[in-house]
Amino acid sequence: MKNNTMTRRGFVTGSVGLMGLAAAGCTSVNRPAFTTLPTAPAKPAIPQEYALAYGPKPNEQFPIPAVDLTKVPERFWRREVDYTSPHPVGTVIVDTSSYFLYHVMPNGRAMRYGVGLGRQGFTWSGRGIIQWKRAWPKWTPPAEMIGRQPELEKYSAANGGMQPGIDNPLGARALYIFQGGKDTLYRLHGSPEYWTIGKAVSSGCVRLMNQDVIHLYDRVKNGSTLIVA
Repeated sequence: MKNNTMTRRGFVTGSVGLMGLAAAGCTSVNRPAFTTLPTAPAKPAIPQEYALAYGPKPNEQFPIPAVDLTKVPERFWRREVDYTSPHPVGTVIVDTSSYFLYHVMPNGRAMRYGVGLGRQGFTWSGRGIIQWKRAWPKWTPPAEMIGRQPELEKYSAANGGMQPGIDNPLGARALYIFQGGKDTLYRLHGSPEYWTIGKAVSSGCVRLMNQDVIHLYDRVKNGSTLIVA
């Protein structure tokens, strides 16, 4: 009988121990098995009007891809704004301090575009004329540029320039700036490098996103006044 009692006591003690382990096991099961990783913040939604304005242009001579507007500050997106100016309607004004180009419209309004400009030492300013325009132009770097970058010799005027295309530095459109009847060699032009808008990176020309230069090209007349200040 004593042995049986001890066995039963041992069994009870063992049962209590197992119950303790079972309780401990339940506690661990209720703990999170893993830590949830934080989700990446959602990209801000692009308003539909801008998604369309800067969307792809598949019907161009060289199809143009969409602009990733998350890489272009919103202030540089094309928009119509209030603009008081002493200059006549049709004048193109480049404000180099703000990286904006304004095309003067009637009734105190203007179409405003974000632009990229020439880096220090390669800028141009003054008053000129948009003598003529060209869609999908060739690019012929000036002799001074070839002198600094001899690898561009293959695109010289003597060699026929660089053929039009999506990677051409003049982009989809170019407006040619003359002063005193002479070509200044500076241009308003498109660029596939939309992430450079609002920066000083070029060799002096005023660059716009391809979608914007097409929009401007369709509205500016040959002979329009250009002011860069």
